[in-house]
Amino acid sequence: MKKIKILLVDDHELMRGGLQNLLEKEDDFKVVADASSGRQALLLLNEHSPQVVVMDVTMPDMSGITATIRIKSQFPEVRVLGLSMHPAGNIVGEMLKAGATGYLTKNCAAAELVKAIRLVNRGHLYLSPEISRDMVQDILDLGDQKKSNGKSGVTLSLREREVLQLVAEGKPSKAIASELFISEKTVGAHRQNIMEKLRLRSVAELTKYAIREGLTPLE
Repeated sequence: MKKIKILLVDDHELMRGGLQNLLEKEDDFKVVADASSGRQALLLLNEHSPQVVVMDVTMPDMSGITATIRIKSQFPEVRVLGLSMHPAGNIVGEMLKAGATGYLTKNCAAAELVKAIRLVNRGHLYLSPEISRDMVQDILDLGDQKKSNGKSGVTLSLREREVLQLVAEGKPSKAIASELFISEKTVGAHRQNIMEKLRLRSVAELTKYAIREGLTPLE
């Protein structure tokens, strides 16, 4: 039997271990690797060639949303299944727009996760039943503009999303520059652009935005 190769991504070791034990009970599943961050996941993709990535949405350093954008740009054939504590429509929508083929909440039943992995591996969209039909309609409506934050039509670049997350996590410009291999001046320029686009005036407001959009965890 040809097995579905799975990469698990979650910043909690206990969660990754539990998922691996659960999934490897299935004859057609093989967990080929696990990662504690979005950045580590990107490094493991080349080495292990998974077909499905089970991706935690809110993680420090690089969110599951940003990691999904990068995965789909480099490995478009890989299916990403978002897994999160948050069923909020804006976070679900960001994951789907990033390229995820499914979204589940972490309190889902084991059988539902197994079913979702098999479906997304075949290219089907799978969304947790907790996500209401009205919410799905809002997410998938291409003409819909975000109303939750009052900033319709705002689009951040991938680099701006990375800088926003690191700023929201309290990292200084020097550390952000080192991590992203850019200059401190460029970090400052990105931060200014982000604040202008979002019409925000402080790091505290940036942090609230990043949490609301699933770019950084609450912890």
